[in-house]
Amino acid sequence: MKTASLLCLAALGVASTSEAATQFEIKNRRIEPRQTLAGALHDAQLPDEQVTAVISALEGVFDFRKSRVGDQFRLVMKNGELDFFDYRQSTVDEWQVRRDGEKYVGSKRSIEVEKQVSLVSLEISSSLYEATLAAGEDPSIGLVLSDVFAWDIDFYRDVRKGDKAKALVEKFVSKGRVLRYGEVLAATYEGGLVGNKRVFRYVLPNGEANFFQEDGASAKKTFLKSPLKYAHVTSSFGSRFHPVLQYVKNHNGVDYGTPIGTPVWAVADGTVVSAGNAGAAGNMVVLRHANGMETQYMHLSRFGDGVRAGQRVRQKQVIAYSGNTGRSTGPHLHFGLKRNGTYANPLTQKFPRADPLPKELTADFLAKAHDLAQQIDAVSVAAVAGQAGPPPTATK
Repeated sequence: MKTASLLCLAALGVASTSEAATQFEIKNRRIEPRQTLAGALHDAQLPDEQVTAVISALEGVFDFRKSRVGDQFRLVMKNGELDFFDYRQSTVDEWQVRRDGEKYVGSKRSIEVEKQVSLVSLEISSSLYEATLAAGEDPSIGLVLSDVFAWDIDFYRDVRKGDKAKALVEKFVSKGRVLRYGEVLAATYEGGLVGNKRVFRYVLPNGEANFFQEDGASAKKTFLKSPLKYAHVTSSFGSRFHPVLQYVKNHNGVDYGTPIGTPVWAVADGTVVSAGNAGAAGNMVVLRHANGMETQYMHLSRFGDGVRAGQRVRQKQVIAYSGNTGRSTGPHLHFGLKRNGTYANPLTQKFPRADPLPKELTADFLAKAHDLAQQIDAVSVAAVAGQAGPPPTATK
């Protein structure tokens, strides 16, 4: 017993001596404004020759031009010398430098990402945003759904309490955490105002993916319901008391209250008539569309890349960003619509759907839509507003 105790003490003594001989220090830092990676390493008091070694090890592995403010890095020092370095930009973007004898070796960390197909079920009590949180989903799924139903549903004006939405959607998952959503394969919306909507994603022979209804009719219309994904109407079409001019004046469009910098969509395919400053309208884009239609987007903060007179634009292309320029009392987007030169109320227009699925593809589409419909109908709505926890998922 005494001998065993002495052996234990001896073992403890050896461990203590070893720990005393090897000293570790860990430094956690972030990239600060106007700071390069090399500068950040110097500021962390890494010796000059080791800064050079780290930069050299990462050459060809990491693009230093993509270093961003807020990026995190860690230095593990062993007896005053660098033993390990890692640099992290996101959950899937991480680089490392390890000591290998007398040299340092850099690499990008391999992170396993799994693609799952899951059913997201929502029931709306106040807003789509709140419904996503109640279902344990990332709010970005709301943007995905608003994109899918952009031709039929204005997710600020048309949503009612008790509306239900479901989407069969790709999720990219790492270590149990959803990194991002991928493609929506099918989606349904049961609305008190808009009725029941049901769409399926189908890839055409040319590789282009579109959404179609169960009978093969296109889910797309020639015009979107709104030039913004999310916004609320602050001033409707018609006569109103002008807040700046202080008299009753025709309001030839719709005002959407939205923060400065919100992306603005082209509501339909068309050609840019003008893009520039227009006095009281501030920065403005005017688009000409088929069948004598014209749309106007006013009070913008800036224009989309390459948006200029004569350029062709596609529906859903970001043509500008909302702002507060010109005769404006606050950040908003003024959206105007003309039919054959006469202003019309954008909120009351009825637009035709795009071309349906070609007849020769109908049988293939119906078979694939039937399979997707079975998956989306297999699970009832599980995410009731206010209920904690994520909905059940179907994975394939």
